[in-house]
Amino acid sequence: MTAGVHTTCPYCGVGCGIVATPDGKGGAAIAADHDHPANQGRLCSKGAALGETLSLGDRLLHPEIDGQRVSWEVALDTVAEGFRKTIEEHGPGAVAFYVSGQLLTEDYYAANKLIKGFLGTANIDTNSRLCMASSVAGHKRAFGSDTVPGLYEDFELADLVVLVGSNLAWCHPVLFQRLEAAKRARPSMKVVVVDPRRTETCDIADLHLALKPGSDVALFNVLLAGLAERGAIDRRFVEQHTSGLDEALAVARTTDATACGLPSAEIATFLDWFARTDKVVTLYSQGVNQSSAGVDKVNALINCHLLTGRIGRPGMGPFSITGQPNAMGGREVGALSNTLAAHMDFGAADVDRVGRFWRAARMATKPGLKAVELFEAVRAGRIKAVWIMATNPVDSLPDADAVREALRACELSIVSEAIRATDTVDACRIRLPALAWAEKDGTVTNSERGISRQRPFLPPPGEARQDWWILSEVARRLGHGEAFAWRGVADIFREHAALSGFENEGRRDFDIGACATLDDAAYEALKPFVWGGGSDKRFFGDGGFFHADRRARFVATKARFPVNAPDGARPLILNTGRVRDQWHTMTRTGKSVRLAGHRPEPAIELHPRDAAARGLSDGDIAEVTSAWGRGVLRVHVTDSLRCGEAFAPMHWTAQVSRAGRINAAVNPAVDPISGQPELKHTPVEIRRLDMRWHGTILARRAVMLPEISYWARMQGAGYHAYVFAGEQSFAVAQRALAASVRTTNPGPWLVGEKNVTAVIGDGKVEAIMSLAETHDAGARDRFAPFMALERLTDAQRDELLHGGTDMHRGGEICACFGVSCGAVEAAIADGAASLAAVGAKTHAGTSCGSCRPEIRALLRKARLAKAA
Repeated sequence: MTAGVHTTCPYCGVGCGIVATPDGKGGAAIAADHDHPANQGRLCSKGAALGETLSLGDRLLHPEIDGQRVSWEVALDTVAEGFRKTIEEHGPGAVAFYVSGQLLTEDYYAANKLIKGFLGTANIDTNSRLCMASSVAGHKRAFGSDTVPGLYEDFELADLVVLVGSNLAWCHPVLFQRLEAAKRARPSMKVVVVDPRRTETCDIADLHLALKPGSDVALFNVLLAGLAERGAIDRRFVEQHTSGLDEALAVARTTDATACGLPSAEIATFLDWFARTDKVVTLYSQGVNQSSAGVDKVNALINCHLLTGRIGRPGMGPFSITGQPNAMGGREVGALSNTLAAHMDFGAADVDRVGRFWRAARMATKPGLKAVELFEAVRAGRIKAVWIMATNPVDSLPDADAVREALRACELSIVSEAIRATDTVDACRIRLPALAWAEKDGTVTNSERGISRQRPFLPPPGEARQDWWILSEVARRLGHGEAFAWRGVADIFREHAALSGFENEGRRDFDIGACATLDDAAYEALKPFVWGGGSDKRFFGDGGFFHADRRARFVATKARFPVNAPDGARPLILNTGRVRDQWHTMTRTGKSVRLAGHRPEPAIELHPRDAAARGLSDGDIAEVTSAWGRGVLRVHVTDSLRCGEAFAPMHWTAQVSRAGRINAAVNPAVDPISGQPELKHTPVEIRRLDMRWHGTILARRAVMLPEISYWARMQGAGYHAYVFAGEQSFAVAQRALAASVRTTNPGPWLVGEKNVTAVIGDGKVEAIMSLAETHDAGARDRFAPFMALERLTDAQRDELLHGGTDMHRGGEICACFGVSCGAVEAAIADGAASLAAVGAKTHAGTSCGSCRPEIRALLRKARLAKAA
């Protein structure tokens, strides 16, 4: 192996450092970077499995137009001519970019400069609009700038940590591990989780406030009024550094606490802890941001920190954690349609300043369309040309089927993508092969304002190119070559840094102007650093806000609920989010065998009372319908959410479960200020589908399934695995499925018992199919060991054809070591009474730690059963 390359994880906004050591065969060993300040040697299950996602079999390696391979010259000429013609005929407002937090800062900067400075429109938005736009708007209203005041270490220094709308344990596991370790070292620390669901994050919570969905503003208004009543006001800070308290308090005092749906004793405890604890951090994420009242939620919680002066000092402050690895870098370069580069806006002075710095040929002068309205404009024909980069809006945006229809009807649809088969790539005419994470060079910024280098450790495959190069080549063809004549990413970073310091003089928070003079060697060797703040890298401890009067603003936030309320036809509230071992639309994590076992299918979680009222049991197949669309998912009955609510993960796409695309059913309502979609609150109804049979296929070569009601595909070790169910005749389905299997997996077809059939050629299993009238949750686990055998013995063949091994893994719990729930439960039954004891017997929980909350839940369950 060659030397390890220090780079950055491509998943969540924690921004962990990793060391990748190429193996010389197109792969690499992945390890945590012990010197990186974000993770300090920790990784989560997804980061630990990155080495399993580097294969090229699914990569887009050559430019294509209308499905035909073309040269880069033809592709770039076609893109440039398409934009030129569209602008000439319809004006710059008829073109748009939709970009991504998966881009590096240098790529982001190039896209923003091209469209806003040289195409003449601000119709560029980013999928970070779905992640943190409400936080950006809330910061600007409160602070006068989009500034995250604190640092990760504040979670370890705090005496009270409030987690609002954040399943930190699954969505930002390494930061959860840091918090977990801090609480273990200092048990007096209190943790409060504010979330309608009881998630794995509640494992370390001293108080779980399972509030009514959408009532966050009401809760924090009650907190603000209660703090004022108790006299928990930092009067010096409020008088010297803020304005607007009287108006905010007047509204807060009219708020009805019962709107939260919480016991009064729980609210009183929360108020008491917050009032008497000086070091308080409030971390918030998508449960706050993804709301039609998201900006007000952000300001309601910030108000409480301004009132108490708990901001900008060690162990205190409001903290927004982003979902994507470079959402913050996108904010820095102005990738949102309503911002300009270097944290500037569309005021006349900023427009003039950026235009002069860029020597812009056609500077945009007003904000462009935000994500949801941008694709509505594509669908309506107002946007004639759209270029999508490193994101999959056909699955990730709400009302997702409408997005697909919009792209298919668009005159000029372009996608820059690393993956050949995604729902968005399938819908676009021009496909440009982009580099993936392991091949890209540049920087990213994490949620604590930490800039890190992302360094390539694998060579570019095929004809794939980095996004900044593709953009600059299009710019050159449009006559703007001089402004985009970068030799490499270091040139772009220097320009980005120089703009941040241009005519700044302390008026803007974002200033890395000192980096504008870095030479190439210094850029290559750049160590992670946090930008801005005072000597301790924090903002606002002594005021210094960025409104014109240098004061922060209290914002009066009236409690209001989502715009689409449940009704008799759709009485349930659908909430969407993530699961532990998958990422966004699974184009990367879906390739990992070890990540496939934890939550292998798209599921709809329901409270037992809601399930019983609809005749649903665990494992049934159900249809979820809204006013916008539908999804078909496996039912999981759980008391971890409130009655009247449902939860579904957003990861599944048409590539891995055609009917499991839950965002097809999600409503497209947005916050009126931020434009961030209401992804947490869609009125739905759920009904049981009468499946006449259920089945499982394991096959070495991919199977083209016939048209059936429900299916999901996952990756196995050297094979593809499918689970499915249908409403057709059992006999008809059996014939159709067998034909599909044998088309790609030819060989002798053996029929066993219990409707088990297999293709076995020269003693090796090529495919296995099992059908039954009822759902067999353990079939995949029972048959998987046979796919690992090079040659079956007679006894093994008989065992296979009689229904598989007796081993029932019971579902995977530990991705690092492939440990099942069944193995952990067996260890507990055998006397393992602690997390450490379970780890000693099974290894579960001893590596990345992502599974520890679930292991502790099994330990609690066993203790309760024993006590009963």
